[in-house]
Amino acid sequence: MFSYELSTLAGAIPKDGPSAGVTMVTAIASLLMNQSVRTDTAMTGEINLSGEVLPIGGVREKVLAAHRSGITRVLLPQQNQKDLVDVPDDVRNQMEFILCDRIEQVLENALLHQQEVKSQQDSEDGHHRITKLFQMFSN
Repeated sequence: MFSYELSTLAGAIPKDGPSAGVTMVTAIASLLMNQSVRTDTAMTGEINLSGEVLPIGGVREKVLAAHRSGITRVLLPQQNQKDLVDVPDDVRNQMEFILCDRIEQVLENALLHQQEVKSQQDSEDGHHRITKLFQMFSN
């Protein structure tokens, strides 16, 4: 059995980093489990060592960026449900929001199961969208 700990240093801009926690765990799980991540899904949320998904800021901006990139599903911390009222109705109605309070829920909704891999590969190139979205969130 392996034990992993991923720490991010406190940087010059305190708001950067923590909200990428669920994304970093998902990327590591994808690698270790040899399972692809859905290309139609964006995610955000801080995570603690107990696996709880914690609330983040900037939900409206993150959802709008995902929408502009063609993303149709967003995984958010359960505690951020109240922030969805800040997202314009037309955008909110075009997207699916999955609210999570545990990392297991994030992984269940983010990782592709084997039967989904082929249909995902047959769809439009999601790699470009993920790269674009990553660049938007890292600026």
